[in-house]
Amino acid sequence: MARQILTLSHLNTLDQKHFAQALAGLFEGPPWIVTRAWDARPFASLERLHHVLREVMARASEEEQVALLRAHPDLVGRAALAGTLGPASSAEQAAAGLDHLSPGEIALFTRLNAAYRARFGFPFIICAREHQKESIMASFEARLGQTREREIQTALDEVAAICWLRLRDTLRADTAY
Repeated sequence: MARQILTLSHLNTLDQKHFAQALAGLFEGPPWIVTRAWDARPFASLERLHHVLREVMARASEEEQVALLRAHPDLVGRAALAGTLGPASSAEQAAAGLDHLSPGEIALFTRLNAAYRARFGFPFIICAREHQKESIMASFEARLGQTREREIQTALDEVAAICWLRLRDTLRADTAY
């Protein structure tokens, strides 16, 4: 069954509960970001909505930001290997070729995931649709050398990139204000 694409004008008419439900898939975890963004309606463009969503993330406490990051699944983690990832995450990991890895590559991702989590306290996040497995592995290595503060910001930037692509999959701009 094909997923229904919402229009921006329809989204702007929704109450907070239905707005949050409509956009819940943009982020992993509870929909606090989209719930808070509702107050900024109406949105004149997808770009404006994305900007507001990024601002909500940026203004959140570090505790909320880290909780958001912790809601993300590991790349090639247990959920991916067991086939229990959500549809969006599954498609994103497949787009990067992470669904066809050799046993050695899976072992490497497992080691990198463990090292990253041990260093930063949350999973490695990258916009997989903008990468392939080689660039993801290189990013893992490079980002392991960052400070926690810098890595939180980098991970939030990646969450924003994921959000933008999911937003474009979910909404169609049909109006301007």
